[in-house]
Amino acid sequence: MRNAYIAGSGFYVPPRIVTNDDLASEYGIETSDEWIRQRTGIEQRHFADAGTTTSDLAVHASERAIEAAGIDRREIDMVIFATLSPDQFFPGSACFLQQKLGLCDGDDATFVAALDIRNQCSGFVYGLATATSMVRSGQHDNVLLVGSEIHSAALDLTTRGRTVGSLFGDAAGAVIVRATDEDRGVRAWDLGADGRFADQLAMKVFDFHNRPYIATDEAGNGVVPVDLLWPIMEGQVVFRNAIARMIESLTNLCEKEDVALGDIDLFLCHQANLRINQMVQNRIGAPEEKFFNNIQKYGNTTAATIPILIDEAIQAGRLERGMKVALVAFGAGFTWGSALIDW
Repeated sequence: MRNAYIAGSGFYVPPRIVTNDDLASEYGIETSDEWIRQRTGIEQRHFADAGTTTSDLAVHASERAIEAAGIDRREIDMVIFATLSPDQFFPGSACFLQQKLGLCDGDDATFVAALDIRNQCSGFVYGLATATSMVRSGQHDNVLLVGSEIHSAALDLTTRGRTVGSLFGDAAGAVIVRATDEDRGVRAWDLGADGRFADQLAMKVFDFHNRPYIATDEAGNGVVPVDLLWPIMEGQVVFRNAIARMIESLTNLCEKEDVALGDIDLFLCHQANLRINQMVQNRIGAPEEKFFNNIQKYGNTTAATIPILIDEAIQAGRLERGMKVALVAFGAGFTWGSALIDW
């Protein structure tokens, strides 16, 4: 039977570290390290410099994943790019990444399929389901799946925006999903969405209700109201739904595969808020050592959190061959998803 497994992983964060104290001292935000840590578990995050794009971060992560998988980049059959912060509104960032990886260059250019996925924090899990389906079907042997984000360019880094602005960081993570005849790999997934909550976590600057979508002044320059310019979040609504849906998705997944939650060796949860993951852990009755978190170092990097977790867990010796691993995420839309992997 043809299966799909994660053959290699890699991640990249820009070098600039912004601590919680830096948000107060450098940006003038009325906050404190204690306030942010208590509510989110975040201690620092990484911000990219001006001029750096989401696909630039993705190149570094992709190259590391390709090297770890032991393949040549020309063996990639498809690029799937999960992001909520594309290089620009269109075209998709997967096309920019394809070109930056050199897949359009030379006589042996491959011009492989390039697909963007816009499921925000759930984007990597949705992308993993898509990549696995492509490989299992026999259409592709090696799919590059990337989650990459640059949030810092679109955060209200003032006291007014501190609730959202303190949460996010810039990063990229990537994996190679590869075909195998071995009895291993991605076994199943559970995906869901509830569009009734679409406005609870959103960024409305591209509002096509309006004609034109951005109003202009007398000189023809765009004028964006502040409530459309920055991300908005109903924090308590997101918090409650995240816990409920992540547990529901994990439960559905395990029932589908006839696996007990206690049989899972490692849980890799989307890193939105450490308190959310701790609540999930407590409610499913799993021991703390089965959960691997790194939000302390990177903040919420949306589609990049899970591939970064995968790579760091491997490096730390927490993720080894033969383990049963569950991935789970929740994000804007609302969307959610989980996946079960026999590593």
